[in-house]
Amino acid sequence: MWDTLQGLSTYIRSMLSTQALLGAIGVGEKSATVIGATFQWFLRDLTGMLGGILFTFYQGSNLDSNAKMWRLVADFMNDLGMLMDLVSPLFPSAFVAILCLGSLSRAFTGVASGATRAALTQHFALENNAADISAKEGSQETMATMIGMALGMLLAHITRGHPIAVWVSFLSLTMFHMYANYKAVRCLSLNTLNNERSSILLQYFMQNDKVLSPEEVSRREHVFPLWASWHGSSNVESLHRHVYVAVKVSSLKHSDMMELSRSASTHYKRAKYLLLERKGVVHVINHKEATPADILQSYLHALVLANLMGKTQSLHAESRVWMDGHYPVFIAKLKSAGWATERLLSPSIVWRADWVCSPSDEKIN
Repeated sequence: MWDTLQGLSTYIRSMLSTQALLGAIGVGEKSATVIGATFQWFLRDLTGMLGGILFTFYQGSNLDSNAKMWRLVADFMNDLGMLMDLVSPLFPSAFVAILCLGSLSRAFTGVASGATRAALTQHFALENNAADISAKEGSQETMATMIGMALGMLLAHITRGHPIAVWVSFLSLTMFHMYANYKAVRCLSLNTLNNERSSILLQYFMQNDKVLSPEEVSRREHVFPLWASWHGSSNVESLHRHVYVAVKVSSLKHSDMMELSRSASTHYKRAKYLLLERKGVVHVINHKEATPADILQSYLHALVLANLMGKTQSLHAESRVWMDGHYPVFIAKLKSAGWATERLLSPSIVWRADWVCSPSDEKIN
């Protein structure tokens, strides 16, 4: 319902912004030339294409792990792009720059919304019917588009020649659009494990010996990009900010490498990962043969280590004891609560390491 309402708001506003943009390009003006309008439109599209490629390069690996956040960001960027179109006639000297900024903003929207739509389609495909879900979602979007376009044309006709009415209508619909998006994202109860959801689940389990349901975790997790930075490090939700996954070994100091060498033959002899604690941050080094289950285990182990910081001097030993005694139970309870425990949704695990131990338990490589 909320997704349909925000879609209606978008298409109604698009008629107002498109009307302003076409007027700024010169539609209806005798002095306007076809080649001038074509060139400006070309620059707009070119900027959007380049922006989409760059956005995918820098943020593509984050879209799966933070689908709810990026869904919200995508719609905000779309609102920003529409605002640029509406503002463009007010600044003729900077029209091309504003036009390109609006296109850039919508390019981010296209990449982020398309990618998160795919992730959310998988979530709704309870019977592995992703194609069916996608087709029906497309039909719902088409219906919202047709109704929104009709209402948008009516609103554009009513407000024509009344700039104050245009701005009041646009800003009111934009505020409603963001509210509807927030409510839509809050309705989602994803059962996949990402960094934040894993942090919330693990610390609650360590305190209460119980596992939260996807609905309960959904009410606790953040959906705003900068929201986590407003909280102190003692908050349960911020525990994941103390863990770095898939650290590049060559970026570590020699002393860190020596400690990893000792850890490989003691605390993590049977594990496909190594953990290193430095200045309140836990670094995770994954083995090149680590499976998705191993990566999930390494991250949860790092969260246990981060939770014990400041409470004990034997971090690695006590975290190892906790993992040996409680990790299988924790995973079993997660599965029974409906969580998908096959893998950790995290930015691409690019860096891996390789190490072997000799019979004397000394690290060779």
